[in-house]
Amino acid sequence: LAGNICRSPIAEAVFRKLATDAGAVDKWVIDSGATSDWNTGSSPDARGLACLRRHGIETNHRARQVTKEDFMSYDYILCMDESNLSDLKRKANSVKNYRAKIELLGSYDPEKQLIIKDPYYGSEEDFEKVYEQCVRCCKAFLDNNP
Repeated sequence: LAGNICRSPIAEAVFRKLATDAGAVDKWVIDSGATSDWNTGSSPDARGLACLRRHGIETNHRARQVTKEDFMSYDYILCMDESNLSDLKRKANSVKNYRAKIELLGSYDPEKQLIIKDPYYGSEEDFEKVYEQCVRCCKAFLDNNP
């Protein structure tokens, strides 16, 4: 989350690929969004797109902000770090009887790396680490929610 140009589009694209490969993509509505409105309409970071391409994954995602409706229409809203989690919980509390479970994507990591760090100021290796964390977490999430 945050600006919806680095981590979350990678997670969204990875989840869509894994769900497609498992024959389960029709069971899911998959999207990603930002907790801020900084980058609305922007393409994902070029380094993230390059990382996905190296793994044979394409995305045409455009950054958007999480809306109040998202808390009603999605079963899960998975985020990257504690700051995202508190922002989302604060937003959710303004939605009466919201249904989405708000969780850290990293809570599904079999390697127990709870936080997926923002690679924006980092290197290609940092984007690769985000990708690997997303693969592990999304696989485990899908296994837990067949």
